Order: sequence, then C-alpha cells, then structure tokens
Amino acid sequence: MANRYRGDVSLVLGGERLTLRLTLAALAEIEDAFGAQNLSDLGARFAAGGLKARDLVAILGAAARGGGSLLEDHAIAARVPATELPRVAKAVADLLARTFGEGDADRPFAGTA
Repeated sequence: MANRYRGDVSLVLGGERLTLRLTLAALAEIEDAFGAQNLSDLGARFAAGGLKARDLVAILGAAARGGGSLLEDHAIAARVPATELPRVAKAVADLLARTFGEGDADRPFAGTA
C-alpha cells in the first residue's frame, strides 16, 4: 500500500497496483542505470527533463522494486502501452517530486490510480 507521507505513489499497470518508492537501494540502482556519479547528478538530469523511454523504465523498475514488487524492468515495460505513457510519466514525476521534497503530501495525484 502506498504511503504518501513516505513519498510513495500508487500506479496500476496491467491490472496490478504497484507501490512506487525510491528507497536508497532504488536510488543506487537508478544512479547505476544513468551512469550518475551521485544524487546531485541525478537531480540535475531529472530537472533537465527529456527522459527517454529507457530512463522511464529504469525509474519505474527500481521504484516498483523499492515498493516491494519482484518485477524486472522488462516485465514493467511490457505492461505500459504507448497510450498510457502520459499517465505513467505523471506518476514518475509525482514520485520524484514527493521524494525530493517538491510535492505537497496532501495534494492528490491525478492519473496514478
């Protein structure tokens, strides 16, 4: 179950509700996937925008595993049809905002249910 005060975001993919959570392990996995030297590098990359589909998959996979899922990146990617990209991108943006303190924990996040 997603705990919005912990920075969690809930996302339904392929009929399964996933809790997205950026744990320290998930952030380390994302650093590795992006070739980032540190969290500041990640923050700069996220702030610059322009994420590729591969980047979105890496973030989703790491965050889903941080939230307790056992799904690998390829299984996550297979659950996201192109028509769902705006909703999934919104969930990832919300997750990053909540994790890095830019989100309002009381604000509902549209499109993530």
